[in-house]
Amino acid sequence: MGIKMMHHICIQTKKYQESLDFYTRILGFEIVSETPDFHTREYNTWLKLGNFMIELQTPKAGDNFNEWSSLNAGPVHMGFLVDNVEEEYQRIIDLGYNKFKVKNGEIVYKVEGESLFKIKAPEGTEIEIRDTDI
Repeated sequence: MGIKMMHHICIQTKKYQESLDFYTRILGFEIVSETPDFHTREYNTWLKLGNFMIELQTPKAGDNFNEWSSLNAGPVHMGFLVDNVEEEYQRIIDLGYNKFKVKNGEIVYKVEGESLFKIKAPEGTEIEIRDTDI
């Protein structure tokens, strides 16, 4: 039958409460389920925004995560579409979050004429925010 849609991405974090706050309060995801003590993990939590979900989990007992780097193979960032990049940037600033990626001295910048910005989640995931659907 083939793939119908993307269901979720799993994000691992050592900063569970900070990451949970970021994805819920800053990006607007809702908690679908939060399971403490999940297979030796402190938490395994499902978050949802529209039809897209994030499985947010802490390390298994005794495990240590490597720090995130854009030099790793695999996913480099997640992108979200908004109505207006400048308004979304201001909304996030107004919420008190300020961990943005600076490129050429700017937070909101253009790539091939399209405005965007990137924000760092507490665990290191890079989130791209843009208002143009390619």
